Amino acid sequence: MLNKLLTLLKPAPNWRDLLAGFTVALILIPQSIAYAELAGLPPIQGLYAAIFPLVVAAIFASSPWLQTGPVAMTSILIFGALSSLAVPGTEEYISLAALLALTVGLARVVISFARAGFVVYLMSQPVLDGFTTAAAVLILSTQIPAFFGVDTAGGNVLVSLISVFSAPAQWSVQSMLLGMMTIVLLVIGKRIHALFPGVLLAVILGIAYQRLFDCQCETIGYIPIDLPEISLALPWHRIDELILPGFVIALVGFAEPAAIARTLAASNRRPWSANREFLSQGAANLVAGITSAFPVGGSFSRTLISHTAGATSRWSGAITGLVVLVFLPAANILSSLPKAVLAAIIIGAVFPLIKFGPLLQLMRSSRAQSLVAWVTFLLTLILSPRIDLAVLFGMGLGIAVHLWRERRINIVSRYVEHTLHLEPTGVLFFGSANSLDETLVEELVKHPDVETLILDLRRLGRIDYTGALVIQRVATEAELAGLEVQVIPGQPPQGARLLRRVFGEGSNWIVEP
Repeated sequence: MLNKLLTLLKPAPNWRDLLAGFTVALILIPQSIAYAELAGLPPIQGLYAAIFPLVVAAIFASSPWLQTGPVAMTSILIFGALSSLAVPGTEEYISLAALLALTVGLARVVISFARAGFVVYLMSQPVLDGFTTAAAVLILSTQIPAFFGVDTAGGNVLVSLISVFSAPAQWSVQSMLLGMMTIVLLVIGKRIHALFPGVLLAVILGIAYQRLFDCQCETIGYIPIDLPEISLALPWHRIDELILPGFVIALVGFAEPAAIARTLAASNRRPWSANREFLSQGAANLVAGITSAFPVGGSFSRTLISHTAGATSRWSGAITGLVVLVFLPAANILSSLPKAVLAAIIIGAVFPLIKFGPLLQLMRSSRAQSLVAWVTFLLTLILSPRIDLAVLFGMGLGIAVHLWRERRINIVSRYVEHTLHLEPTGVLFFGSANSLDETLVEELVKHPDVETLILDLRRLGRIDYTGALVIQRVATEAELAGLEVQVIPGQPPQGARLLRRVFGEGSNWIVEP
């Protein structure tokens, strides 16, 4: 079956794809384990999520660089959605994570087949900025205990942080040194070159330190090396509890990598399709669901690494998954890796996502959008771990603000020799249409001797059905008041066609400009 799927990846890979795929795999292997830990899952689930989903994603992708697999933002959303439904790490929790992957996959496939890739833009940039920054803060907070080598009881993030910083005597110096060593390697490595294997070196040094000096640090522990079983034996009776978080993950996990894939496609003059990527990411999650993995998404950092390494085709992503598959029998060499190193890897990956600059800039440029961003930010922190609800609230608030601002249209009125000219500007839709009616009444009160009403619609960008009905009502009321009515249709042409259908064949209101 795998061979048949790989035949769809044509032409054959070149050495650059092999190099890019192998390079990304060296980073993905420790990251997949770290992100599984962040999601509340055993390490092996992270490796499962880094194998077959990548191969399948590559088959349907449009971008030759977009790298799929476990990502930090999706992992924290998984933990938020499932931690209230089952105990993290248990069989029930693992099966729910697989079912959540199927839910995410189905949502993305439906979006793709409906050619509705535009829905990702329902999550406006202010919502994305507020959520991403707050989620990154939460992720960092969850890694602080492991970084300091302190075992907390879990639960609320704020309570865990207080327990860590209020008991410095419990801090593990060795864990802190390993964590700081990892962060230093990541920071220096990026300055040296984008392909510098900082993550790999940190893992090697962490394992070596643990084995040589018998560090009293919590480690990953035993990792089973069995291949994932293909199974649909999942708790389907609980799928209704996963539909909402599944939809949120389907959108949130797509927005950020889609942005970088689109940018790379434009800069390299290569085709890119949001609908194809939704299909690719959807298929990857469906495979993740039936192979005991968890929801996956496109990785911003690994995509950039794939591009920098010279990937030329979708083969690079498939090769990454195949390299992880080859590594699986040797996965237990990571069993002695200190969790402080994993925590530092996550901290290094998400710290760049904390961007207060755009949030502060919004306060100077748009108060309304600033409100959307900061409310989303605060709700993400307050509603933790159910941060998926914060995304929905943010999206709803963003749409509400847009509707509020579009609710009233600008109407220029001119009165010349018993003729009233009304020239609305903007979009005449169900939320703004009443403004035209109100303006007419106000102008008739000001000018009781009006004999002719001219509605000039040429400055309208769009008219919906409700707007057309309001124009009809305004014209009818004016005619009943004894006025001659003239309606000058505008652009686009479908607006004029809609008006003619609503007015009826016998109407003589419409005049050509």
